[in-house]
Amino acid sequence: MADLPLEETVAARALGRRLTRTGTSTLTVNVGIALLARLGEPEDVPYLKILGLLRVLARPVVGALTTLDCPTAALVWLANHAESRALRHLIVAIAARDDHEARRWLINTPFDSGAVGPSTARRIAEAVELADVLRQEQFEARVVAQAGRLLSRMTGLRDYQPEILSYRQATTTYDAFVARASQLPPTLDHYALLLSVALDLHSGPSVLLDWQPRQREALLRTLEAVLSTRSWAAVAESEPEEPAESRRVHWIRRAARQPFHRATASRFRVETTVRDPAGPDTVEARLLIDGRPLVPEAFGKGPANSPEYLLDSGRLRATAEPREVQLAEAYCTEGCCGALYVTICREGDQVVWRDWRRPPTRQPQAPLAEYRFDAADYDTEIERAENDRSWAWPARNTARLITAELRDQPDLLTRWDSRVGWIGTDFHDQDSAVVSFTYWPGLAAGQRDKDGPWLQFIWSLPDDGTPPEHQAAAALRQLAEQDPKTYAQVRGGSRSHAEALGFPWPEPADPGGSA
Repeated sequence: MADLPLEETVAARALGRRLTRTGTSTLTVNVGIALLARLGEPEDVPYLKILGLLRVLARPVVGALTTLDCPTAALVWLANHAESRALRHLIVAIAARDDHEARRWLINTPFDSGAVGPSTARRIAEAVELADVLRQEQFEARVVAQAGRLLSRMTGLRDYQPEILSYRQATTTYDAFVARASQLPPTLDHYALLLSVALDLHSGPSVLLDWQPRQREALLRTLEAVLSTRSWAAVAESEPEEPAESRRVHWIRRAARQPFHRATASRFRVETTVRDPAGPDTVEARLLIDGRPLVPEAFGKGPANSPEYLLDSGRLRATAEPREVQLAEAYCTEGCCGALYVTICREGDQVVWRDWRRPPTRQPQAPLAEYRFDAADYDTEIERAENDRSWAWPARNTARLITAELRDQPDLLTRWDSRVGWIGTDFHDQDSAVVSFTYWPGLAAGQRDKDGPWLQFIWSLPDDGTPPEHQAAAALRQLAEQDPKTYAQVRGGSRSHAEALGFPWPEPADPGGSA
């Protein structure tokens, strides 16, 4: 529709209005919206606003309203009423407006983490001139909180680059935010916010910003002083009944001292870091060389790999035999945008990281340097990092123990014609360990038909409050005694494979959310 020649504009506008106001299918209404995006007038804005409340029409409506240069109030109204999934497009559209109403809404509205990713957070910070806002004498505490959220989101892992490094006012905004941190009321949300900022200033991509000497360390000392006061300490000692809040409190207790720990003088350090469980981001084993985080500096397309992948597997250990190790994978997957690899080997009293592999970029990249570490210091740090489980919560530890046992005893699954897939914690419920496996008939007897039907199963193990060692042992006993296909759920393969193998194929979730 955008390129369709329109000789009769009056008729085309009338058609667009008829389709948007009376159409009864998505395609019909979308055609009407596309016509009004080219030919609409102010009288069409109220109708488009209402259509924007429907999830399937939200994006084209935002595009149409933007093209029509509608009043900012119309976009703000829609943003205040639309579903969260549509909010991201509206926020981008409002951030592009250079007016007071847009800036006021952006700085005062707390956004769900799903609506504001790293790049959107940077757009908002730039649009509202965040550093200047924080320097004003009169403003509310919620403005300080919003500034912290935006800074934290810009360091998030759900993007192809650390957006904080592209935000020109980053160091100035960090300075202004930390100076105002003590003005925040001591709530759980604010504690999690300050701790998130501190964790990134300690070992995240923000370390790579152009700081003045000792500036970053001074900010960390200020945040430490704020969170050490009695009123803030009481937040960490609270016992909320709501599961999500309880999860955050326990995360705070595990992570509270990490960003304020004075690192040793060793060149190489591993910092396993868990981000706020209220958000969707993951756990990563941050690798620091000379105090600088390696992955965002050398790769920048995704986070460092998990501690289970790098540490529990022993991949970072150095031996005389050179070994190539994947340190990080692109946010979208390696097959799309690549990964970062290094070869690790031991040469006498040194450990060497060399022969780097990373995807090509549009702009020429300087080759990555060869790093040499004192072998004794390196071994000490790897041993410390491998044995450090202070960051992990019960379900994560349960998953780790199950992984280790299945690595040693793969027959616990192969006897059931199954092979282990991934093991971890549920993305939507971090208090549940998850075991995935693939069922291939004939696998146990070595007669698997590579072209035959197969199914993927997911076995969820909610944390029952007992020690992870007990939960893992119980799960392994159940695997040994009962076919896991009788209690796990089919999650992958195909309907035809499920029918051929005698299993029900999962039906789509009810969009209405009925019980």
